[in-house]
Amino acid sequence: MPVPLPGRAALPALAARVRVTGGSPVRDILAVTARPEVINFAGGLPAPELFDREGVADAFRYALQETPAQALQYATTEGEPVLREQLAARTTARGLPTGADDLLVTTGSQQALSLLATALVDPGDTVLVEAPCYLAALQAFGLAGARIVAVPCDEDGPDPQALAELVVRERPKLFYTVPAFQNPTGRTLSAGRRAALASVAARHGLWIVEDDPYGELRYEGERVDWIAAHPDARDRTVLLGSFSKVMAPGLRLGWLRAPAELRRACAVAKQAADLHTPTVNQLAAARYLTACDLDAHVARVAAVYRERRDALLAGLADALPQGSVWTRPEGGMFVWARLPEAYDTTALLPQVLAQDVAYVPGAPFYAGEPDRATLRLCFVTQTPPEIEEGLRRLGRGLGVLG
Repeated sequence: MPVPLPGRAALPALAARVRVTGGSPVRDILAVTARPEVINFAGGLPAPELFDREGVADAFRYALQETPAQALQYATTEGEPVLREQLAARTTARGLPTGADDLLVTTGSQQALSLLATALVDPGDTVLVEAPCYLAALQAFGLAGARIVAVPCDEDGPDPQALAELVVRERPKLFYTVPAFQNPTGRTLSAGRRAALASVAARHGLWIVEDDPYGELRYEGERVDWIAAHPDARDRTVLLGSFSKVMAPGLRLGWLRAPAELRRACAVAKQAADLHTPTVNQLAAARYLTACDLDAHVARVAAVYRERRDALLAGLADALPQGSVWTRPEGGMFVWARLPEAYDTTALLPQVLAQDVAYVPGAPFYAGEPDRATLRLCFVTQTPPEIEEGLRRLGRGLGVLG
């Protein structure tokens, strides 16, 4: 006789850190906007038609044909030496002397954030962030139990004096920043502002986590040196990098550069998380860097993205309510807009979605009191004609256009 199945067991009580950490509104919106007719300004997705599919495919074929035993085997937690050597050379060429042993390869730079939170943050510790801040960083630090405090910012980035005062008052474990083409605002910190933040770090013993996923996507102006390259901050800055925006996000390849003791602690955390980043992906990326010209590929991508940025900027005045203001990023993927005070972009989103267009409301990007009149627009995934049509739909959804 068949044995009856037992009733469904009650779910064990969830850990407190999961109960108090919300999901990603961006991911939730992407699920809603998966329909092909939706013009999606919400996601931070690179344009898939610009991926170097042949170059990446050739790199994987090489890894699997020439080094199959290595490519399909377990690897060291720190990462494949050949890839770390190439990453170190690229970092050194950009003004920050780096050896292969200074780097830990991670499964996307998001994992680097998670490892740092695990290695550094105890429940109740204070972490300082920008206002507004990259949403997934808020999740990573929140999941670790951090008390997250926002540093006041102006159009040039975090206010150094306000940062210094918060360091003295809050005694934080670290300060997290995206200095180049920030997510969500698109702003870039000047060399002077970076030097001022480095000086605060040196005077007050502050650790800085400098996240740079977008820095190579510059469309105009001159590159600004990393905070990590500043003499005042060199021994107390963790630099994060990623291939997601310049090669392909599906590879899930990132890295962190950190002093030896902290890097070892992150490696221990990574061993507990996933042992190591997939070997075949690392070897394929290393082959790509050897056989292809990544810088030339990035330049081609940046040229297309610049056209798309310009198309978005050209149409915003007609799509947004009178009195709105927005950023003009020199690179990256995002424009940040603020509507007049009476507008709530979270409340308005359903009627905008009804027009088959999407944005991300600004409120989730704030650690403290949110500015509910703000929104983020990603311009890189859509073509200029799609952007033009998307802005018409956005204007109708906001009640600006009939």
